[in-house]
Amino acid sequence: MSILKISVMLACLRMDPYEGMKEVTKMGVKGICLSVGSGRFAPDNMTPKDRRNLVEHIHSLGLELSSVSAWGGQVDLCDADKGEENVAWAKKIIDLAVDLGTPIWQAHIGVIPRETTNPRWETLVRNVSEIASYAESRDACLAVETGPEPPSILKRLIETVGSPGLRVNYDPANLILWPAILARIFKKPYDKEKALKEFMPVDGVKMLGKYIVHTHAKDAIVEENGRPKEVPLGEGWIDWPRYVRLLREEGFEGYFAIERETGDNPVEDIRKAVSFLRSLSAE
Repeated sequence: MSILKISVMLACLRMDPYEGMKEVTKMGVKGICLSVGSGRFAPDNMTPKDRRNLVEHIHSLGLELSSVSAWGGQVDLCDADKGEENVAWAKKIIDLAVDLGTPIWQAHIGVIPRETTNPRWETLVRNVSEIASYAESRDACLAVETGPEPPSILKRLIETVGSPGLRVNYDPANLILWPAILARIFKKPYDKEKALKEFMPVDGVKMLGKYIVHTHAKDAIVEENGRPKEVPLGEGWIDWPRYVRLLREEGFEGYFAIERETGDNPVEDIRKAVSFLRSLSAE
């Protein structure tokens, strides 16, 4: 098996981003994912000079951006009232991503309706189509993160839009966490067998494979009481050797971006995750 390309989501280190970049270099990792949804790296806060300086700094450390991230769940592209505002902001993020040297912007876009007769579906398709068209014109893409819906629903959206400007950031752990989250929201018992069959955390790669441009290295379980829980990489329900093999079979050659959103010592957990991914490369 070829060596996996490893990236770290800087925000997960819970330190200043520039210090985080130094920490990543100590791990011997080349890729980083930068959060640009707000704060100092948001589009409106980055002048052309700021963008050039950031790129130079990243390259000076021997690093490269695997992607930028924004909209971690705060934006709903199904919302007709905010469509114009959200699309305009999306175009700014795409421009920033291109200026920073990555064609990939990973994001959540809201919960995709399961029925095409739902009025929110039409709004979503319209907004996503405009964003994807713009991304395509910049040789970039909006990589929708898997999560609140099964892979089959996300695939339907991608094929309806029909643009290479719309792709997938595959997070297998989200496909374990979200069925349990939804069960709790709707006050229904969690059914593990049904959830895994529908959301296909590993086998979903076979459905979305040709659209996947980026993937998260994150793991999860659902406890006996139905509580979803993120766990250190390799300690959850994801069959990582199989997951990697399926991605390779689909031609994926992109980054595995380590995401660790919980835990008391994220830096140490991320170091261990790097070692775990490297062990998969050796298999």
